[in-house]
Amino acid sequence: MTSIGSTLSLGTIGQVAVNAHDIKRATAFYRDVLGMKFLFEAGNLAFFDCDGVRLMLDIPEDKQFDHPSSVLYFRVGDINSAVATLRSRGVTFFEGDPHIVAKMPDHDLWMGFFRDTEENIMALMSEVPRVG
Repeated sequence: MTSIGSTLSLGTIGQVAVNAHDIKRATAFYRDVLGMKFLFEAGNLAFFDCDGVRLMLDIPEDKQFDHPSSVLYFRVGDINSAVATLRSRGVTFFEGDPHIVAKMPDHDLWMGFFRDTEENIMALMSEVPRVG
């Protein structure tokens, strides 16, 4: 076994797995509703490109992996426009309209939360610069 030095620092995410119980339904949601770039299917898996990070939809093989995913936060430039587009595609934002979650020194952090077809929580986030 090789010892890992104290200089190891994980940073870049290569792939995120999201549970699905109906791969075709989930694939259609991510591709057609969210507009994500579909890469390929392999058995009961579907893969998308998220600007260099791969998103994998997967049917849990056993009970220990059958749980809601971590929350995925998608960065958008104009959160109100993104929300309007997704609402027009049938997405419901469960906390209502996007809202400020943090006031930073030079910008406000806005978020809006929704669920995918598999009940996983997703979010849009936007760092909106302060004017003035």
